[in-house]
Amino acid sequence: MYKTTVKIDGMMCSMCETHIKETIRKTFPSAKKVTASSKKKEATFITDDVIDLSILGDSIERTGYQYLDSETIPYDKKSVFDFWHHR
Repeated sequence: MYKTTVKIDGMMCSMCETHIKETIRKTFPSAKKVTASSKKKEATFITDDVIDLSILGDSIERTGYQYLDSETIPYDKKSVFDFWHHR
């Protein structure tokens, strides 16, 4: 699994956050745990495979927001069992 963090300019409110989340879900239907924050100027989501960041940037720009940067890193899903196992 992979976690992608996207830096976005132009989000001003919760409706902007909703637009970004919808855009990500439409562009990458397999995206999970999609979040967006106008305060942090970023969105994050999880995918099973590495995504094409140029497609992500184009879809955000078409929505009317400015795509600044993005990063995809490996993501290890943590569970309650992992917490107790490592204690």
